[in-house]
Amino acid sequence: MKSAVPTSDRPLSDFSAGPRILAIAALAVPVALAGVAAGLALLKLIRLATNIAYFGQFSFADLKLGSAHLGPWSVLIPVAGAFIVGLMARYGSEKIRGHGIPEAIEAILLGRSRLDPKVAILKPLSSAIVIGTGGPFGAEGPIIMTGGAIGSLIAQMLPVSDAERKTLLVGGAAAGMTIVFGTPIAAVMLGVELLLFEWRPRSFVPVVVAAVTAAVARTALHMPGPLFPFAGVSEISLIGLVTWVVLGVVAGFLACILSQLVYRWEDFFMKLPIHWMWWPMLGGLVVGLGGLIEPRALGVGYENIAAMLQGQLALKVLLLLLVVKAVIWSVALGSGTSGGVLAPLLMMGGAAGAALSWVMPDQSPAFCALLGMAATMSGAMRVPLTATFFAVELTGDLHALLPLLTACATAYAVTVLLMRRSILTEKITRRGHHLVCEYSVDSFALARVRDVMTCPVETLPETMTLHEAARFLTAPTTAHPSFPVVDAENKVLGIVDPPTVLRWRRAGRQRATNLAELLAGAELPVAYPDEYLERVAARLAATDIGHLAVISRESRQIVGYLAWRDVIRARAGFEAEEAPRTAFFGRRPASAGAPIDDRGGLASGAEMP
Repeated sequence: MKSAVPTSDRPLSDFSAGPRILAIAALAVPVALAGVAAGLALLKLIRLATNIAYFGQFSFADLKLGSAHLGPWSVLIPVAGAFIVGLMARYGSEKIRGHGIPEAIEAILLGRSRLDPKVAILKPLSSAIVIGTGGPFGAEGPIIMTGGAIGSLIAQMLPVSDAERKTLLVGGAAAGMTIVFGTPIAAVMLGVELLLFEWRPRSFVPVVVAAVTAAVARTALHMPGPLFPFAGVSEISLIGLVTWVVLGVVAGFLACILSQLVYRWEDFFMKLPIHWMWWPMLGGLVVGLGGLIEPRALGVGYENIAAMLQGQLALKVLLLLLVVKAVIWSVALGSGTSGGVLAPLLMMGGAAGAALSWVMPDQSPAFCALLGMAATMSGAMRVPLTATFFAVELTGDLHALLPLLTACATAYAVTVLLMRRSILTEKITRRGHHLVCEYSVDSFALARVRDVMTCPVETLPETMTLHEAARFLTAPTTAHPSFPVVDAENKVLGIVDPPTVLRWRRAGRQRATNLAELLAGAELPVAYPDEYLERVAARLAATDIGHLAVISRESRQIVGYLAWRDVIRARAGFEAEEAPRTAFFGRRPASAGAPIDDRGGLASGAEMP
């Protein structure tokens, strides 16, 4: 008897990473530097577009949009910018429309992490034009898309796998986010929570290398430390805890409302009898009108975030800014223009938090604004850890870590319960795809063969002839189609089923030939009782068979039988663990489903597959 070589002879370990991780980590350095260059270019382009549109200057100076004198004619500036971007999207690449992050996720999960070179050029250019002409967006979505595109393009020129290309794509995105915001930890967490769809050393380490490289480059370029320095935290007390939770709940509801607004407007635009190229112009018109009502709502609005964190805005200003920003942002984003969601979420969440401080005891508007910003981001994007670290790194205030984590987790819980999808994944779902954004250990990596194999096993003797085997398999009393064939020592020679018998008959084998002769020299994939289903499932797929004999490692005798049905039943057993509820002073009976044995594993099946 020949035993098949296992599909993987790698020793069992906690992680599957190998030396290849070092090569990918090294490649992450040039990818990060390219992402840094892209981020700096985007910031320059936004300043240039702003200065040309609102100040009539061809300059890269950091002129604040709030200081511009807006008149009725200024309504046309966002319309003009949207027109240019509509042309770029129609005749350049349609992928520049929208947030940027959903497109990156879609490329990772469905496009083998391959992005069009046009995206690397047109996405930052279009976003700079939109934001520079007053678009109420942030730079994070475009830079994540651009940095990711650069990482993907570099990887496409190298002999790397799809998984490694994904890692370099996310590394470029993390580097771009780090250079723009100075938040390397949050950039890594964003990759883990939103882009990688895994937590493995093979991807985590290179992404960290990319983020750290960008952070070092940022320091070398003498870019400012925390963008919004802040030092102020409420006392850790019962009242403080209640405040954090209340702010998290409010931010969660706000995140739900904002997400619904965006897609309601998107549905509205899709019903219009005009080409989508013209939609951004209608959105730009709303942006221009909103700018006349509240000029602070235009552009990225970093100065507004800074003012909130200093407690400098009055209640009336906060409420007006919240309402106007929410309207123009949702309309513009729903129209399909190019721009990000992170900075607007920070501004609107901060305005809501600061406004709420007026009815909360002993809470400063600045501190409430900080919690509102992070919690709204957490709820809308479903990234509680990213939002927590993002706020800490933006402000440099480590003392706010616990309140931020509490508020972000609360908002996250609210939106998970109220919304089926986040503001980012809803876009992907509308394109016909479904994502599962939960990480868990594969049940196949926890269950062993002995937990699901069928035993005792009904076998056929090696002395049975081909004619007898055919008659036995076709008899009405035969309960299942396949049987292991064993010798006098109960060692497996092979597996017989009707298709095998039919092949032998067509090949002209004699009816009196016994099964031992027919199976001589045949390769026999087997499984062992102590093996994990993860490897056995891979073996079944690789050999394209439906059954495996389970043999003892010591005696080589058959001890069980395993089929695909048993493997799938193992997953059903782990899912059944979600159903039973522990009763007070005892346990209720297990719910209907696969039986669970006293070891917590799946009970062995009694019937053959």
